[in-house]
Amino acid sequence: MSTSPTVQEARTRTREVTSQFDDDYWRAADLERRYPQEFVDAMGASGLLAAMIPEVHGGLGWGIGAASAVMEEINASGGHSAACHAQMYTMGAVLRHGTQEQKERYLPAIASGDLRLQAFSITESSGSDTSRIETVAERDGDDYVITGHKTWTSRIGESDLALVLARTSPRGERPTEGMTLFLVDLREVRASHPEQLEVIPVRTMFNYATNQVKYHGLRVPGSAVLGEVGKGFRHVIDGWNAERILLAAEAIGDSRWFVERAVSYSKERVVFDRPIAVNQGIQFPIADAYMRMRAADGVRWEACALFDAGEACGAEANMAKWLAAEASWQAANMCLDTYGGFGFVDTYDVERKFRETRVYGIAPVSSNMIRSFVATKVLGLPKSY
Repeated sequence: MSTSPTVQEARTRTREVTSQFDDDYWRAADLERRYPQEFVDAMGASGLLAAMIPEVHGGLGWGIGAASAVMEEINASGGHSAACHAQMYTMGAVLRHGTQEQKERYLPAIASGDLRLQAFSITESSGSDTSRIETVAERDGDDYVITGHKTWTSRIGESDLALVLARTSPRGERPTEGMTLFLVDLREVRASHPEQLEVIPVRTMFNYATNQVKYHGLRVPGSAVLGEVGKGFRHVIDGWNAERILLAAEAIGDSRWFVERAVSYSKERVVFDRPIAVNQGIQFPIADAYMRMRAADGVRWEACALFDAGEACGAEANMAKWLAAEASWQAANMCLDTYGGFGFVDTYDVERKFRETRVYGIAPVSSNMIRSFVATKVLGLPKSY
């Protein structure tokens, strides 16, 4: 665990916000499938969602280590950082590939919390094979017209801006070429041409504001292009390491929550005239979960150090994500076993966090895809796809 002053400040400031949102708040939001807008607003007002935006643009100018601590603390408090985590890494595309005009127009407003960039509209029915997306953007004078269907686009209803990936030229010999990334101002779309954007809410097993989105000839100005035309896929993937590190931290936060709750409950729960914590059948799984969490945390901080130093960290970022996802899922099962039947009762919050943490083995990259990455990119084994 990092002990740097910035990371400690990140933890302290995040705890100040999360202390205002207790288990009852998160339980009610989950039950109603309601977006936790009050929490996200508080995080935005605190400046923490601008952790990685440089100070020159109004942000905190922190590294990814401190930013990851913010995500970890949200989940460790019993909250659900999926409501706001995208803003941590989506702004990176603007920072790295935006024009000076785009940076000056959007980044200070994102940093202040006046603008929300929470929507990343990429995935289609082809899933992880992004090269086969079918959404197209055709040039029409100075504008582009976007037509297509995205299977998953989270928080678009809660966002002012969205990153949208579309094909601007047909799929060819180099399948990852020919896609362009657009920074779409949703406020303008909603005000002038709402019929061009169809949002279909998707109910999932946990409280996640996700949707299908259909673009019905959505007209955007040429100034909405982010980076180079035809190079959008490259612009997307260079943010993947940050995304994996931040989500690894979230899963580690979940592991902390499960371990802490299991320790506390096992000391208090008395069966056969003694606390269940004295039983090795209870102790050993809790100890296992704690050690798995610490191991994942170690690789997470290794990835953070490399990322902040500007060094290659694809292997470490992916391994941290895999290890953390495995650790949080094992911890979730351990915690449910510790609580027994009470773990299924919503007032204990175990079943809610159990559902929430399961996603880390699937999204934004599945654990099996990470295994493939490590096998081929790190160990030099032949590609399987």
